[in-house]
Parts: sequence; C-alpha cells; structure tokens
Amino acid sequence: MLPGYTPAYQTELGAAYVGDSLELMKHLANEAVALVVTSPPFPLRRRKSYGNADPERYLDWFMPFAEEIWRVLAPDGSFVLEMSGAWNRGQPTRSLLPYRLVLRLADRFCLAQECYWYNPSRLPTPAEWVTVRRNRLKDAVHFVWWFSKTPHPQADNRRVLRPYSDSMQRLLRDGYQPKLRPSQHAISAHFRRDNGGAIPPNILILPNTRSRDPYLDACRQARLPIHPARFPLELPQFFIRFLTEPGQLVLDPFAGSNVTGYAAELLGRRWISMEINAQYVAGSQFRFHQLRRAA
Repeated sequence: MLPGYTPAYQTELGAAYVGDSLELMKHLANEAVALVVTSPPFPLRRRKSYGNADPERYLDWFMPFAEEIWRVLAPDGSFVLEMSGAWNRGQPTRSLLPYRLVLRLADRFCLAQECYWYNPSRLPTPAEWVTVRRNRLKDAVHFVWWFSKTPHPQADNRRVLRPYSDSMQRLLRDGYQPKLRPSQHAISAHFRRDNGGAIPPNILILPNTRSRDPYLDACRQARLPIHPARFPLELPQFFIRFLTEPGQLVLDPFAGSNVTGYAAELLGRRWISMEINAQYVAGSQFRFHQLRRAA
C-alpha cells in the first residue's frame, strides 16, 4: 500500500509499517485518507519507554507531521487527536502545551469539536498533589480534538446512536405534552419522535482496566514489550463509525499497539498504521490472530 515499502504485516484490509511516519506519509497519495485517528507521544515530564519529545520543542517537532496529515487527508476528511493533559514540573499547575498545540493546528485545520475521554478507572494521579498533599483532584480526562479540512467534514451521528434511556422509552411509549421548560427551552411534539437512539454527547466514558486479553497474553508469551499507552478499542471505533463509511481508508501515524488498525479492520474500513518501534509493531500483530483463525 506504500510504494517501495514492505509492510511488517498485512491483513485483508490493512497494512502495518515500521518506520518514521514523517517519511512514510510522504509515500501516500494526496487526499487518500478519510480519517486520521492517533495519539502521538506527548512531552510528559517523566520519560516513557515509547519516546516523547521535550516540551520546549514539541510544537516544532509535531507540526511537520500535521502538514503531512493535511496533505493526505481527503477534502472532507477528519483528523482526531487524542492527548492526555500534563502538569508542570514540581508544581500543581497544568501545562498549557495541549492548548498551544490546538491553536497552532487551528491555523491549518478547522476545529470541528472538542471531545473528552473520561476514564473512571484511572488511578489518582498526580500522586504528589492528589494522594499525598490532597490539594488537587484526580486527573481522569483525556482531550480528543476533532479537526477537519472543511467546516463540513463527512460525519453522521446516526451511525453512533446509543440506546434510549428508560425515561425516554417511557416518553416515547406514553407520550409527552409539548410545553416550555423552566430553562425556557421549548419541547415540541417532535421530541416524541423515535429516531432509533439517543445522540451521544462529546464525552466518552470508557474504562481502561484490561490486564488480560489476547494481545497482552501473546506479548507476554513472546517476551515482547506491551505498549504502556493503549487506548480502549471503543475509542477509535466510535470515531471510525462516526466519521467514515465502509471501505474508506483510516490512518494512524503513531500506531503503538495498533488499536486503530484493529478497530478499522473490525468495522470494514481499510487501514494503514505506522510505528517507529519494531517491537511494538511485532506485538500489535497478535491483535489480528483471532480474526485469522475465525476466517
């Protein structure tokens, strides 16, 4: 799928490559990608095994990747960027770097919507300020920034509807008298229409507690490192459903353990993943073994 490069492995719908995505993306055709979903290395104060750029030069490091993403993205495509927040070294104050990055990206992309991933099972961190001094709250929300090339990217929230609540089901069953609510919002008869489900909010509540699954077990058995910053499968699945149609191409230029590629495969989308760490790529292949056995 990338001219001149041999994938580390491939499936019916996708291919995983080892290498620097800044170079690999140059071999993708202009406007070939419907959706980029990724979580790049973030400049945390504590060094991580997967690598992360220094905070002082992070913006200059990331923007060339953003330019390549812009080039390969379809005119109505989307770029979904997941980032955790960060704290300034030695003090209980937040780093403004994520917001500075968003402002830089907004010079090039449209900011379609800011979303949030709430992980209710996250440990109470940062420990110094949360569990020792007790003067801050547990940090349990990640930013998920949705960018696009145009103010009107391909998107359809009907593809990600959620089951109606019990109260809404009663309303649909028993009826509702149109009236003005105390908030001055007018509830019309259209509110009683059954649209097949509820429109989800921009907050995704997704625990991330798995300590056993086929990927983890296979990595341990093969003595390969487990990527420490895996997001839950449901996160890329949500945005792939929301922002693409079957057969379109999804890209993750910082693939890690390739959760995005696996989600795309399950949903019938073509995919390309890029990861500079060959051991992480080798381990990510285990995600697809069960699919091959089922076939």
